[in-house]
Amino acid sequence: MKFKYMALGFIFVISIFLAGCNSQKPNASISTETDQQEAANQLKIFTTIYPLKDFTEKIGGEDVTVESIMPPGADAHTFEPTTKQMTNIAEADAFIYNGLGLEPFAEKMGNALKNQKVKFVEAAHGIETLAHEHDDHYEKEENGHGEEHSESDEHGHAEEHSETDGDGHDHGDLDPHVWLDPYQAITLAEGIKNTFVELKPDAKEKFQKNYESLKDELEKLDEEFHHLAESKENPEMVVSHAAYGYWEESYGIQQIPVAGLSPTDEPSQKALQNIIELARDKQIKYILFEQNVAPKVAEVIRKEINAEPLYLHNLSVITEEDIQNGEDYFSLMRKNIETLDKALK
Repeated sequence: MKFKYMALGFIFVISIFLAGCNSQKPNASISTETDQQEAANQLKIFTTIYPLKDFTEKIGGEDVTVESIMPPGADAHTFEPTTKQMTNIAEADAFIYNGLGLEPFAEKMGNALKNQKVKFVEAAHGIETLAHEHDDHYEKEENGHGEEHSESDEHGHAEEHSETDGDGHDHGDLDPHVWLDPYQAITLAEGIKNTFVELKPDAKEKFQKNYESLKDELEKLDEEFHHLAESKENPEMVVSHAAYGYWEESYGIQQIPVAGLSPTDEPSQKALQNIIELARDKQIKYILFEQNVAPKVAEVIRKEINAEPLYLHNLSVITEEDIQNGEDYFSLMRKNIETLDKALK
């Protein structure tokens, strides 16, 4: 009899357990279906450089999923996408890239995928760009470049820009590093917002609200850069490559770059000697390296002039450490301001 009651009790417990499992299945199924619906309703976006990914997340919010094709620590100037990445991009809603020659593969990929649904978006389209001078820049410094620069300023940047865009002669490559200027970055953000509104018009109000919030933050950051530059008597810096021309244009922070627009564009022997002499004449105390660039030539100059190393973040890509620390565009740019405050006189 005792055994019989024990058996019945065991069956009762098992029955309750099974009933509980069965009652949870519909909820689990509903949860899975909800997740699938939310994922299906999200825009699938791929980007190149980090600021585009960060702005996409901030503007798109829960209505987008975004992935950068550039891994942490990569060189944006030399990166090439894999076949798998191209396949994934073909199935996405949009591929957002900087443009201005930074990603040479983008135009080719756009032609290859023109029959796919993915929308290719050149974020820097419409931005007034700068032309970068090559080795002759240092010769001009030596021969009174300051006067020439002030004369060109009188004509205004817009006029210089129209000449640069118009004839296409060999007077310098376009500087693609527009994201480092917070004010120019507003145009990048606006292009991203407009793309999302086109792809998902029912979320227009959310995209617009998120964009306005991002724009406000970029304007505040722009003011912080102006305040920094205005507090310095001679805002000049030696940098590992020519990524900071827009700081010079917008804030008067003059860069003396070791390499060209790409870190692989190393200077000639004559230009190298000119950089060393210029740095000595200006009593430069710091050489500014970058988070994903370690040019040997810049280290040679640092030793020649007995300067200390400091680090700027060019934000083209982030590092694993940045990810672990939860950094974003604004935290990294404000760290750059701290570095500049120390480096500039």
